[in-house]
Amino acid sequence: MKITSKGQITVPQEFRTRFGFFPGTDVEFVPDKSGLRLVKSKVSQRGARIVERMRGRGDGKLSTDQIMRLTRG
Repeated sequence: MKITSKGQITVPQEFRTRFGFFPGTDVEFVPDKSGLRLVKSKVSQRGARIVERMRGRGDGKLSTDQIMRLTRG
């Protein structure tokens, strides 16, 4: 297996299936004494970034029921 010029690797299908690495799975590299381990992220990186970006932006004037009525038309 080789790393591409863009730093990408292909995880063999057998390992993706066996360990549950499906499209969209957030992963991270964890250094240990043997080298690097590829592990599933405990927290979705995308979700964490979205929450952090939105934190503090709401004004809290609408109730949950009011928001649901607005979003459902």
